[in-house]
Amino acid sequence: MAAGGHDHDHGHHSHDHGHHHAHSRIRDERRLFATLLLGVAYMGVEAVGGWLTGSLALMADAGHMLSDAAALGVTLFALRMARLPEDHRRTYGYHRAEVLAAVVNGAALLAIGVGVLVEGLRRLGQPTEVQPGPMIAIAAGGLVVNLIGLAILSGADRSGLNVRGAWLHLLSDSLGSAGAIVAGVAVWAFGWGWADPVASLLIALLVLRSAYMLLEECVGVLMETAPAHIDTEKLRARLIAVHGVASVHDVHVWTITSGMISMSGHLVAAPGQDAGAILQAAAACLRDEFGISHSTIQVEPEGFVEDALHR
Repeated sequence: MAAGGHDHDHGHHSHDHGHHHAHSRIRDERRLFATLLLGVAYMGVEAVGGWLTGSLALMADAGHMLSDAAALGVTLFALRMARLPEDHRRTYGYHRAEVLAAVVNGAALLAIGVGVLVEGLRRLGQPTEVQPGPMIAIAAGGLVVNLIGLAILSGADRSGLNVRGAWLHLLSDSLGSAGAIVAGVAVWAFGWGWADPVASLLIALLVLRSAYMLLEECVGVLMETAPAHIDTEKLRARLIAVHGVASVHDVHVWTITSGMISMSGHLVAAPGQDAGAILQAAAACLRDEFGISHSTIQVEPEGFVEDALHR
């Protein structure tokens, strides 16, 4: 009576979906690569410009762009890794490489954010001479490059951890460039030397915020936390409501990598109920109502666990 099983009737559907998914992933990779090249090209300009004009806000923005470039590089590597086939030991393949990459990403952002914060506070105490004209011009160029990057990525699938990570990087980068422009104008128009370190502090806070958001999500995946949009109590209640189910136990919902949700659980069948029918109904419910197409469901007779333990 114990029927271990998977939702078998959607094999064709998931294959089509997988094929489409692979295509969109390759398109996303191309978008990420184009953004990476743009960012790397301009990052050098900002770093040298920041050094020559004495602007910490520009240097902060260049550091930010460096972290973006590293992040995108790691992301592309992870997306390539995720395409490797699974083997007898790595039965889920290399999908988690994406999450590990996002952790590296988040950690790099944190380090840069803290570094800029410390330097910004130091400079508030002793403002340095800044050349506002070139600073404004370079920051404006940075803003344009970031906006082009955002335009390229806006067509990509942002439900993935990595594409969204890259999008967050670019968005906070754009705000950083805007901050550097405002600081440059303040120094130029009013001679406010403190505007530059203040802008760099705001950029640092932006960086730290996006790092925190990214790391929080990664930790959730690595701790096998149920995805935020799935109410596990509601899911259990729906499974108990399936015709022929007496009770439900050992329900687990987790994420393999962003967008890939798995579920496993044991359903106890009421006496005289057909295990196959229960399996079909439960798998269909998970797929249609919760969007979980990778489910492993064990249907067992009442008293099955106790029997197994006392055998």
